[in-house]
Amino acid sequence: MKKITLILLLFSVSILAQEASYKIKNVSSNTKYQDFGVSYYGENTAVFASSRKDKSIRKRVWLINNQPFLELYKGSIGETGDITGVKRFSKVLNTKFHESNVTFTKDLNTVYFTRDNYVNKRVKKDTTGMILNQLYKAQVGEDGEWTSIEPMPFNSDNYQTGHPVLNAAEDKLYFVSDMPGGYGVTDIYVVEIKSDGTFGEPQNLGASVNTSKSEMFPFIDQNNILYYASNGFADTKGGLDVYATKLGKNNSYHEPQNLGFPINSNRDDFSFVKKQGSKTGYFSSNRPGGKGDDDIYSFEELAPVSFACTQVIAGVARDKNSGALLPGTLVSLYKGEEKVESSIVGTDAIFSFRVACEATYKVVGTKENYKEDFKGVVTTDKDDLKLDVSLHLEQADFITVRGHLMININPIYFDLDKSEIRDDAAIELGRVVEIMIKYPGLVVQIGSHTDSRAPDSYNWALSNRRAISTTGWIVKKGIDKNRIFGGGYGETELVNRCSNGVKCTDEEHQLNRRTEFIIVNPGVVK
Repeated sequence: MKKITLILLLFSVSILAQEASYKIKNVSSNTKYQDFGVSYYGENTAVFASSRKDKSIRKRVWLINNQPFLELYKGSIGETGDITGVKRFSKVLNTKFHESNVTFTKDLNTVYFTRDNYVNKRVKKDTTGMILNQLYKAQVGEDGEWTSIEPMPFNSDNYQTGHPVLNAAEDKLYFVSDMPGGYGVTDIYVVEIKSDGTFGEPQNLGASVNTSKSEMFPFIDQNNILYYASNGFADTKGGLDVYATKLGKNNSYHEPQNLGFPINSNRDDFSFVKKQGSKTGYFSSNRPGGKGDDDIYSFEELAPVSFACTQVIAGVARDKNSGALLPGTLVSLYKGEEKVESSIVGTDAIFSFRVACEATYKVVGTKENYKEDFKGVVTTDKDDLKLDVSLHLEQADFITVRGHLMININPIYFDLDKSEIRDDAAIELGRVVEIMIKYPGLVVQIGSHTDSRAPDSYNWALSNRRAISTTGWIVKKGIDKNRIFGGGYGETELVNRCSNGVKCTDEEHQLNRRTEFIIVNPGVVK
């Protein structure tokens, strides 16, 4: 028994050793309270949030209960990553409410920070009476203190914004919010910072980054690798874990990777930041063995996070003949004989799949009343390449409707009370001719139908005139008159409830105004 236990123990240690890509250390200035969320303020100063001030309050949505208010502190960064000489960061930014999580421009003249919804010494609450976290911006004044504090234009009294971080170019601000329209409890968003200092519309980073649970504390390095905390992925080790994903050239993200042990534990691990151009940084955790609630840990990166070479296969599903978009098309991705992924395209008919480099795939499009279309794709060795693989589906020659095999064409329309063939109807009738030429033994019965919005006798006569007109047009195109015949049915074969006296919409009535081409001898095409 002891031998088995020893083997299992060694096996577990081996797994942890394989995962360990970081060396970590608890920072000596941690307290028994909350200490978390380091940001670099220049080369050698760290700014972070702490509740070490002895002032008890009721915590709110993103914070832990029974702790004093959070304030911003700063300290000097030593050679080993320790933070010493800790003192309050700013008497202006710190208030009697919560402040946390800051990001600075490289010139240190602008700061974005998180604070409770407290502006001009006035606190605002949401409709439930809660004070929510909000994002603010401030500038350095002539005296070196922060001034011109203003809320972000996309803030709201009824949802939260916070956890800001700037990208390396300082033209994008990433942040966290529970604004309506997200994927989960909190999502990560990005907003453009325009050259005139104004902001664009916040954009959700999408379902490849965000989950149905909480995504928080984003950080993006100079290589466009996004680190963030999440408790929504299947491989979480417990609580919040730190993940990394790479922003591609085509604005799609690689599959997020769990950073593993020792960055992640079975408790909350979050607020991962790296010093630019360095393999060192900080993260926060409430794991056992720390000095208090949330603690700050320094780390040294032993092996950088890497992403497998991937590319994107994308395209649009269209009608082969008309070029019209085909929303509702089922597009499936195959690798060999195995179906890897599938999706039904929306109104824009666009599909997109992230795939491995140097591999062979097949993209297949299927839609009711259309023939299947497919494209083979061989990916190259170039990372993040976007391959345009549009599909063009051709209408099926035949469809089955109410138990009848019919020629598959778009609806034929006539002008009101008229039986002359319009130009758009001629296009569809031309397709009937093509199919009858393609199948020379085919015999077709025409059925012309009206809706119920006229006297029965009138509709009967009108539908017969239209059937005669349609038959004559097709015969003039060279089809033997013995192969096509038919007549009008007026309103006697409605396909819905819209009979005399029933109130229906124009769209419902339109379903009854149809000309059908029923195959008399379906064995010819089977």
